[in-house]
Amino acid sequence: MKKLFIVANWKSNLTKAEAEDWLARFKINDLRLKNKKVIICPPFTLLSILKSYILNHKSPITLGAQDISPFGEGSYTGEVNGKQIKEFADYVIIGHSERRNNFSENNEMLARKVEMAKFHNLRSIFCVQSEDTPVPEGVFLVAYEPVFAIGTGNPDTPKNADKVADEIKKKNRAVKYVLYGGSVTSKNVKSFTQMQNIDGVLVGSASLDASEFLEVIKNA
Repeated sequence: MKKLFIVANWKSNLTKAEAEDWLARFKINDLRLKNKKVIICPPFTLLSILKSYILNHKSPITLGAQDISPFGEGSYTGEVNGKQIKEFADYVIIGHSERRNNFSENNEMLARKVEMAKFHNLRSIFCVQSEDTPVPEGVFLVAYEPVFAIGTGNPDTPKNADKVADEIKKKNRAVKYVLYGGSVTSKNVKSFTQMQNIDGVLVGSASLDASEFLEVIKNA
């Protein structure tokens, strides 16, 4: 039985009160996870809240951040650096197409972010849009997210996603795990995770509903 990573990307959603309500409804301690690693990536404002919840409830959730500064400590107003993130999280999403498009993040900047994550013992979840997207050295997880599938309700086919995952692993021999992301739901998740070269999913909209995300985890 292969190891599966189920990653939630909350993006820029949920207030403190909404996150607390989500956690109250997210009965993950009732599940037998076996081979499944559940990682939640909330906004920076909620990392502390989720960290406290995990410790107080002995929850099997692992935390990730949605971004990391390409710089260290210092005069970088608005940035959150790796040392700060490591207080709360073990993973960090890097290279999501929304950041590439909305914030003009290029390959050089993304490579610096991966370096900073590695320096602070954070595992990178590096997003790619195709098998041809460059993957920097030091990446732990690669998430294949075709742009046409993000937030559209139109996922890639499992067969094609598996083909892309296979190509990613062949081109990047150090990469052991490839996830699929893009309109993942509890109804289609199994069709992706049962593919030979797909090692989990990166879940966006469906992760904002605690009950639906639980079903995603159950069905994966």
